[in-house]
Amino acid sequence: MRILVTGTEGQVDTSLKALGEQMGIEVIRVGLPDIDLSKPDTLAGPVRAANPDVIISSAAYTAVDKAESETELAQAINGDGPGALAKLAAELNVPILHLSTDYVFAGDKTGVYDETDTPAPVSVYGLTKLSGETQIAAATPNHVILRTAWVYSPYGNNFVKTMLRLGETRDELNVVADQRGCPTYAPEIARALIAVAQRVVADPDPALRGVFHLTGQGETTWAGFAEGIFAGSVARGGKPVKVNPIPTEAYPTPAKRPANSRLSGEKLNTFFGLRLDPWEKSLDECLTALTGKSANEVY
Repeated sequence: MRILVTGTEGQVDTSLKALGEQMGIEVIRVGLPDIDLSKPDTLAGPVRAANPDVIISSAAYTAVDKAESETELAQAINGDGPGALAKLAAELNVPILHLSTDYVFAGDKTGVYDETDTPAPVSVYGLTKLSGETQIAAATPNHVILRTAWVYSPYGNNFVKTMLRLGETRDELNVVADQRGCPTYAPEIARALIAVAQRVVADPDPALRGVFHLTGQGETTWAGFAEGIFAGSVARGGKPVKVNPIPTEAYPTPAKRPANSRLSGEKLNTFFGLRLDPWEKSLDECLTALTGKSANEVY
């Protein structure tokens, strides 16, 4: 199976490349300068040349706060680019898997969001990601949209690496404690993406198409996530860092964040038999990869 994935430096595409090498699956990553999602006319040549069995739309404009002032660029990359990619997938008669986000929801629901809930983004980033979903669905029925959240990994920039970096020079940190979500490990996302890709390439069942949620099991707040990060770091010989829980109002940002980012993964498990690991287990795996040390080692 030949997988074409957009992005060459992101957490998910890097994880896909590493996993593909382990599994003997050809993962072809395409990104700048070869393709530019903000310029759809750059897509056709590299995509057709790759001759993929499946396309994974992973690259995105993810600067959530900056998107508030770069609306057109965010829309081009998150909305119009994936839409053009889906049209190419339709022309090539191959499925397209697209990564979307918890930010398509307002975050004001009391319970966990499932795929039947109506999106209502409260930020430009969320609006542009929803636009991508809509354009892909309009371009081809042979699509799987996977909404994920709070992505972290040993690669790129993410919350885990930021906390560890800040903790090197600070004894305590203020972290938001009234936003809840499901931390999701990019290598786990990659494993799920390959499993879904293998299934949809082999099975045309329409029930295996549409929108699914893909997040780590369990839930926490950003403050709880930070506490887990520093506990894992201490278990590997790192210095302790105190986490001070604060409300969202104490940490104002240009873009509004959903207070509730919890996504149910039951539909994905029902149709694909996939359930990601609990976030605590994946965090332990990430910290081992980052430090080269197991939490079981004695210092």
